[in-house]
Amino acid sequence: MKRKIMVIVLCVIAVPMLVLGVWALMSPGRIRTYDEPNSISEKFVMDINGAPNGFLINGKDINNPVLLLVSSGPGTDDYVFTDKYKDMNIEQDFTVVYWDYRYMGIAYEAGADIDSVNIYNLLNDTYVVTEYLKERFNKDKIYIMGFSGGTHIALREVHRHPENYYAYIGMAQCVTDSEENDTLMYNYMKEVFASRNDKSSLKKLKNSVEHLDGVNIKCKDWYQYVKLLHEAGGGTIRNKTEFEGITWPIITCGCYTLKEKIGYVLGMKMYRKTELAAQLDGFDYRKDTTEFEVPVYFISGAFDYNCPWELVEEYYGSISAPDKGFFLIPDSAHSPLWENPTDTCDSLKQIKEDTFNG
Repeated sequence: MKRKIMVIVLCVIAVPMLVLGVWALMSPGRIRTYDEPNSISEKFVMDINGAPNGFLINGKDINNPVLLLVSSGPGTDDYVFTDKYKDMNIEQDFTVVYWDYRYMGIAYEAGADIDSVNIYNLLNDTYVVTEYLKERFNKDKIYIMGFSGGTHIALREVHRHPENYYAYIGMAQCVTDSEENDTLMYNYMKEVFASRNDKSSLKKLKNSVEHLDGVNIKCKDWYQYVKLLHEAGGGTIRNKTEFEGITWPIITCGCYTLKEKIGYVLGMKMYRKTELAAQLDGFDYRKDTTEFEVPVYFISGAFDYNCPWELVEEYYGSISAPDKGFFLIPDSAHSPLWENPTDTCDSLKQIKEDTFNG
């Protein structure tokens, strides 16, 4: 009996250790590299305004214009998708800087100064990061692309400092958190679940919302609402559940070390508790951010109902800018750069050709 107990105890200890060891081997922490002589492939953390910030930089020719990608969430590092979806080749035309802003992604630290994570500091950080990239790569201006939650930061910074940018690019642009957003999501999900005769999901959907009037909907729990959206095929990656589209890529990617993967998740959770989350409530850029001094472009997936593309198209129509464009990418939901890299990279190349004079 004692021997059996000992064997069970050893198994309880050994199996998790083995799984952890395999996971560590799957997590070398390396990013893309290239054979081209002028290429760049760097990953590092540096201090910006007194806080750690992370950078993952890829480019096949450092003479190309710089594209600062402001991560989603806010608080979610997006290089995990570049690691998983290998066909994406944006680095052919740009030096791409994936920025993990303070205390998120590879810049996560235990005991982070949560109070410092607010929109004012993040905008000041964006300015300093932009100046650093301009100086380092000897550029007068750069491109800035916000992705999803990162569009809050990138859009506002372009409005503050247009002199620093060739153009603003909003991928999966956040437009409003009003009932219009929730209603478009609801109608899409209801139609999908009804077409599947998925009565269970229809019931969950009905219970997840409050009917404000005969037309409009307000969700009761955003995270539960988005989980249903993933199941309906309009979430982060088209026709993939939250686990398939987000969790599994984080677990299996090779671009982060085991420690960085743990920090990635802790950073995401931390960002939900910051002052930033409350500061971004009640926004509607159609009402107060429509005049721009630089070209403005939007890229949306044709099945994106996390940031419904119809609202993005409407916002695009209301904008005044030196030039503007709206690209609706087929066969993709919330992450067109990785879901349909061919069409999205063609759109980005077109933007470069229309605006780059360096």
